[in-house]
Amino acid sequence: MWRDAAFRRLWIGQTASQLGEQASLVVLPLFAVLTLGAGAGQLGALRAVGQAPVLLLSLFVGVWVDRWRTRTLMVLADAGRALALGAAAVAGLLGGLGLPALLVVAFAVGALSVFFDVAYQTSLVRLVRRDQLVRGNSALEGSRSAAQIGGPALGGVLVSVLSAPIAAAAGAVCFVLSSLSILSMRRTGRHESVPSRSERPPRVGRRIHEGLRFVAGDTSLRTVCLASAAFQFFFAAVMTVCLLFLPRDLRLSGAAIGSALAATGPGALLGSLLAARLPGRFGHGAVLVSAAALGDGVFLFVPALHGSSTVTVPALVAVNVVFGTCSQLVNVTVMAVRQTVTPDGMQGRVAATINCAGMGTTPLGSLLGGFLADVWGTRVSLLVTAAGMLLSPALMALSPLARLGRTLPAPPPVASA
Repeated sequence: MWRDAAFRRLWIGQTASQLGEQASLVVLPLFAVLTLGAGAGQLGALRAVGQAPVLLLSLFVGVWVDRWRTRTLMVLADAGRALALGAAAVAGLLGGLGLPALLVVAFAVGALSVFFDVAYQTSLVRLVRRDQLVRGNSALEGSRSAAQIGGPALGGVLVSVLSAPIAAAAGAVCFVLSSLSILSMRRTGRHESVPSRSERPPRVGRRIHEGLRFVAGDTSLRTVCLASAAFQFFFAAVMTVCLLFLPRDLRLSGAAIGSALAATGPGALLGSLLAARLPGRFGHGAVLVSAAALGDGVFLFVPALHGSSTVTVPALVAVNVVFGTCSQLVNVTVMAVRQTVTPDGMQGRVAATINCAGMGTTPLGSLLGGFLADVWGTRVSLLVTAAGMLLSPALMALSPLARLGRTLPAPPPVASA
């Protein structure tokens, strides 16, 4: 598979794109806090605006991706993200970037990220043989984990050593490199197979409704949906408070914050390895509930941190390694459950429904985090929102998901167009 030039260029482009995306998730909030002096409520609004496109666009983007070449969509998406971050960098260097303009940049980057993420996952199916999908997905997810390690660290270091505008410019460069690499796929002579378009547009609303109805009617999928929504909601609130707590209360530099957050990357790699063994040994339900409880519960230690960076940074690294390991273990196990209990003809719509319901709660969570930090202060707010994350494993523990054994049930038949 690595001998395939088209796949190599997709992998390079996707890696550069993920590096830019992960860096921007740290750079834009730090830009607001350190350069523009944004308060808790303003930071919550910034994060909410950047996350809102997941809720607003995901289901529809899936339909559009099925009708267009993924290479074209990925190139345009990353070119747009490069333009948005580049404009923010120039305006920041000239002293002309205010919070309203930064909100526009955050929304544009978030919207284009939805297009890129859906397109690159679909592109692999069109690019490689069915028997190569596992290895292809492994390679792409490996690069995503590597970006989780390098992206936040790169963004934090650049903000700390140089400036937030320079860090934004570095993110733009990553997106430019991604666009050029993916654009060069056409030189390989490989032609992407695109589903044929009917003269009459598909009934999008009806097909979306079928996916929603199927998820709501299946106990396991319904629980996954609710648990994902609870986790993403409170995790978004936790991260909003953390981005205030770490630089202001603990007085950590941008580089230290980036390094601590990057520790989720090695944890995610470890979690991927454990996910290949633990469910088959202890049962899918036991792994799901225990990993979710441990990974979410570890954040309860963060509000107790005090002292110098020589103490707090290693503690934060340990927290993020545990969280990264457990969250990846949950993600992979949940994906296996979802794919197994879902008929082939419903896979895309079920994935989109769960993703929309889960990630769609993040804007509200970010707003809650900013509001609570304003009212209660960062330390108390962090404790409350971290405790709220435990609602996710509690929902799974009280559902049939907790009783899933070493083997998973077969999908039910479904009559769907």
